[in-house]
Amino acid sequence: MAKVTSIQNAEHYTWGDNCHGWFLLKDTGVHIIQEQMPPGTREKQHIHNRSRQFFYVLRGELTLVVGEEILIVQPGEGLEIGPRVAHQARNNSRNDVDFIVISCPPSHDDRTDVD
Repeated sequence: MAKVTSIQNAEHYTWGDNCHGWFLLKDTGVHIIQEQMPPGTREKQHIHNRSRQFFYVLRGELTLVVGEEILIVQPGEGLEIGPRVAHQARNNSRNDVDFIVISCPPSHDDRTDVD
């Protein structure tokens, strides 16, 4: 049976410093997650050994540190990050940032923090 999914009915979790995630699709082969980062928050820099991710910004301004590059991703823009590439999401702005992360295969058990 088909089911319409949104952050109102999706499985929710918190991460980092009061950041939020909602599983819009949680399948063994792919995760599609809507995430929200409050102003001034960031995640730890990390890599995924197998997972390829695509970040797509819905609202706000997402800063992604990819390797040595600092990239600003605006609403309507996206960025792919391949396996074994160090990266970190940051919200350096004064507003919430909402974005979609697609991970194939799922990334939650495929993460190593980088010191």
